[in-house]
Amino acid sequence: MPEMTKEEYKEFLLQGTKTGKLATVREDGRPHVVPIWYGLDGDNLVFTTGESSIKAKNMKRDPRVSISIDDQTPPYSFVTIEGTISFSKDPEEMLYWATRIGGRYMGEDKAEAFGKRNASEGEVLVTVKPVKIIAFKDVTAW
Repeated sequence: MPEMTKEEYKEFLLQGTKTGKLATVREDGRPHVVPIWYGLDGDNLVFTTGESSIKAKNMKRDPRVSISIDDQTPPYSFVTIEGTISFSKDPEEMLYWATRIGGRYMGEDKAEAFGKRNASEGEVLVTVKPVKIIAFKDVTAW
């Protein structure tokens, strides 16, 4: 199973509308995993979430996260990103990323509406700075 190069995993992360599976840790130590829509800002992964969501509360307490993105078709590939997060409530930055992510997942015709919805009061922009990246392609290839 060959490792992906940096260029390959970035391309993989931006192809189509794969969701990320974000893992955080609850206050009592239990894992919490949820799907997210995301974008890339250079080497960083970005997404929006509700400021009062369980994942946001978990990340406020412990900024370490893990995100897994996988291909659902053979020969299968995946990228796992371990990193630390930072939050932003800058309205312009949130609107930019929420619109961009909304366009990717819902289509450009709905990007502006999703951007406004996901950059509104009570939302926050999350930036994941990678600490470790595991990326493999063609998992089942012979």
